[in-house]
Amino acid sequence: MSLEENMAIIHRLMEAFNMHNTALLDELVAPDFVEHTLKLQGRESIKQIETMFYTGFPDFHGTIEDIVAEGDKVWIRVTYRGTHTGKYLGLAPTGKKITFTAVQIYRIVAGKVVERVSVSDSLNFLKQLDVIEPTEKGKKLFPEDVR
Repeated sequence: MSLEENMAIIHRLMEAFNMHNTALLDELVAPDFVEHTLKLQGRESIKQIETMFYTGFPDFHGTIEDIVAEGDKVWIRVTYRGTHTGKYLGLAPTGKKITFTAVQIYRIVAGKVVERVSVSDSLNFLKQLDVIEPTEKGKKLFPEDVR
C-alpha cells in the first residue's frame, strides 16, 4: 500500500473513533491486532477500550494534529478532548473537561492496522480528573499547573 493509502486508513480510524463507530473497526483493524502500550491483543480488546472511553466521556473526540508515514508505519500526534459525564474506570462522573495529547504509531499490513504503540500524557489526564494531587514537593518543582 502507498503511504497516502496508509494515512487514509488512520484518518478513517480516527473518524470511526470520533463517530463512536466500533463496527467500522472490523474493516480497518486486523483480528490479531496488538496494542503494545496497553498490552492488548485482538480487535475486540480495542473495541472494549474505546467503548469504555465513550461511556465515561460521551463527547470524546480526537483531532489529528500531525501525521507522518514511512514504510508500513503511520505516526500521529493527536489531541483528545472530552467531558467526564459517565463512569470511567470506576470513577464517578466529575463533569470535568479534559484535554490530553498522544503520539501513536500504527503498523499497517494489507490495508489493516495490525499494531499500535501509544504514548500519552496520562499524568496530566489524571490531574484534570482530580484523581491525583501533586505533593508539596511536586508543586515546588513544577509550579505551573498544566490543565
